[in-house]
Amino acid sequence: MTPAGLPVGGALNLRDVGGLPAESGVTRSGVLFRSGNLARLTGDGRTALAALGLRRVVDLRADDEVALEPSRLDGLEVETLRAPLFLGSAASFFVDDVPLSEMYRALVDTGAERLVEVVRAVLETQPVLVHCTVGKDRTGVAVALMLAAVGVERAAVVDDYARTEALLPPARNARVLAYLRAAHPQARHLDELATRSPAPVMSGLLDELDARYGSPADYLRAQGVRDDELAELRRVLIAG
Repeated sequence: MTPAGLPVGGALNLRDVGGLPAESGVTRSGVLFRSGNLARLTGDGRTALAALGLRRVVDLRADDEVALEPSRLDGLEVETLRAPLFLGSAASFFVDDVPLSEMYRALVDTGAERLVEVVRAVLETQPVLVHCTVGKDRTGVAVALMLAAVGVERAAVVDDYARTEALLPPARNARVLAYLRAAHPQARHLDELATRSPAPVMSGLLDELDARYGSPADYLRAQGVRDDELAELRRVLIAG
């Protein structure tokens, strides 16, 4: 899998999750996209985004993030659904200085209702783009959960998550880390939280879901996702 994202000017970490190996085929291209925020789309980027044929955007950001960096989607024929995944501000994880593994555990424990909303939003309308601010953590967990639940090979799910690290511009990382270190000089996990997507962290989360629920699909079942919905999600995402 090439580390390159899709050439959409001003969009951070935007890519199609098509072509991943699954139990019964591969993930369909042109159905599910993932990215960071859409606040800096250029004119050419808006044209390129429109060419993807998106019908829905699912925004996982909190209210303060949306207010600070609103998406530049005016004039595009695309529906936006909000499904904020953090209870409170995303900044709290930097204040509390938690490791990524703890953040992801909090996401599946406290964001279960929203994660189900994301699954159903993808089921209802495609092509669909799921995004947060960077496209790394909330988007990474939501997309990995869906892919794993429909039988995408575990290594491919983890690799798709890990790709983000190579798609974050070094200049962006340096700027963000300088700001965060000035605000939280004693924090130990800033680099991991802001710039990294280590494969072992996602692998560990999926293993934990196996241990606690039986599988990622069983996690979704425990939150109220029906078997027919999981079957439809598999039909939507997997080409046999």
